[in-house]
Amino acid sequence: MKTEPALSVIRRTAQLSLVLLLAACAGGIAEYNGADAPTFAPYPADQRPKVALVLGAGGPRGFAHIGVLKVLEENDIDVDLIVGASAGAMLGALYANGMKAAQLEKLALDLDAKRFIGISSSGLVGNGNAVYTWIADLTNNRPLEGMRKKFAVTATRVSDNQLAIFNVGNTGAAVRASSATPAQFSPVKIRNVLYHDGDEAAPVPIKAARTLGARVVIAVDVSAHLSATPKSVPETWQVRDRKRTAMVAAEATYADVLIHPDLGYYAAISEDYRKMCIEQGAAAARAALPNIRAALAEKAIAISGNIGVAKGL
Repeated sequence: MKTEPALSVIRRTAQLSLVLLLAACAGGIAEYNGADAPTFAPYPADQRPKVALVLGAGGPRGFAHIGVLKVLEENDIDVDLIVGASAGAMLGALYANGMKAAQLEKLALDLDAKRFIGISSSGLVGNGNAVYTWIADLTNNRPLEGMRKKFAVTATRVSDNQLAIFNVGNTGAAVRASSATPAQFSPVKIRNVLYHDGDEAAPVPIKAARTLGARVVIAVDVSAHLSATPKSVPETWQVRDRKRTAMVAAEATYADVLIHPDLGYYAAISEDYRKMCIEQGAAAARAALPNIRAALAEKAIAISGNIGVAKGL
C-alpha cells in the first residue's frame, strides 16, 4: 500500500482544523451554474436509506462528531445516509467518501493550524476557494451522489431563509454553500439562487433526513448547552443561543436519538480542545447506545458493518 508523504499529511491535517475554524470566513461570492451544480433528487423507493446520521453545525465544536463516529464504528452501528450542515457537512463529506473515524481523528489531532490562519485588520480571514478545493481534493472530486455512503448537504436559501437539501452534483460547491455564515462572507450562487450557511435555517437538519426517507435518525447537536452560558456573555449572544436552541428543539422530535455532548461554551482550536471535543462526543454517544439499539430494534434493522454502503458502489 502506498504511504502518503508526511508533508502532505501535515498539510491536510492543518487544513482540517483551519476549515472547521474558518467555515464562516470563506470570503468571495462564487457561482456554480454548470451541469454539475448541486441540486436535489428524491431517492427511488428501493434506495431509500435505513439509518441516517445527522451532523450539526458548530465550527470547531464539530470535532465532537469524530467521537460519535468512533463509538458507532466500535459497536458495528453503520449508517447508509449522512446529512451534514456547515462543519458537519465538511466532516460528513470525508466520512461518506470512505474515511474512517480513526483517520478523521488523526487529521484532527496531528496538526498546527496557526500557520494556515491569516490575520488582517478585520481579524481572521480565509478563502472560499480553499473550502471548495480542500473538499474536492479529499473526496477525489466525487459528486454527492457518488459517495460510498449516501450523502446530503443542507444550505439556507437567502431569499426566504428556507432550508435546501443537496444530494446530487458538485460536493465542494455544496459544502462551501453550507458553511457560508452570512456575517462573515458573501453567499454562494447555485443555479442562480443565493445560499448561505445551513445553520441559519436548521443547525441540526433532522427533518432533512426524514425527507430523504430515513427510517431511523441519529442526530448530533454540538452547540453549547444553555446551562453552560457564562453570566458575562453579552445579551445579544444569549438571544442568539436561545434562538438556536429553539430551532434544534423544533426538529428534535423527528429524531429517534439526539446526541448532545457538553463541550462548554467557548470554542477553540488548541489540541487540548480538539481532544476534549472528541472525548465528549464519544462519551455522549456511548451513553446513547441503549437508545440507538432500541431504535434500530423497533424498526427491525440489524446491527451490521454492511448496512451503510450505497447501492451500486
